[in-house]
Amino acid sequence: MAGLAKTFNGRVLNKSDEKINLTDRKYQGKIFGLYFGASWCQPCRAFSSFLSEIYDEFHKEKRFQIIYVSADADEQSYKQYCKTMPWLAVDFRDQKLRDDLAMKYSVTDVPKLVLLDGDTGKTLCTNAKEQILYLDTEGVNFPWRSS
Repeated sequence: MAGLAKTFNGRVLNKSDEKINLTDRKYQGKIFGLYFGASWCQPCRAFSSFLSEIYDEFHKEKRFQIIYVSADADEQSYKQYCKTMPWLAVDFRDQKLRDDLAMKYSVTDVPKLVLLDGDTGKTLCTNAKEQILYLDTEGVNFPWRSS
């Protein structure tokens, strides 16, 4: 878990705006989805709703956790949008981390979902949105791998 925890180093928040320690045992062995989106983006709103259903279905059985990375322009919009999501989020005030993640994972448009191995931090899948929506809608092959 050191790889992923090191990347975020206390900059991930839960629904109560409390910092999360990703080295905690409860996060070991999990697949993490980095969900890049924004409240102003209509496709993101539609995908967020669908992703919430998938998350509810997958997160326990398939050890799946999501971290939201906002592309919103203001903190109020970010906070309102986060209220509609059941997962963790990168602290909005950490613009550098949000920008670095978007650059690292080649985010050119939103929504985008990237899967990472929580223990190593290695990228598993860069097209997880397409997997969920079109290629493996039942999640049979989760965690997906990029080809």
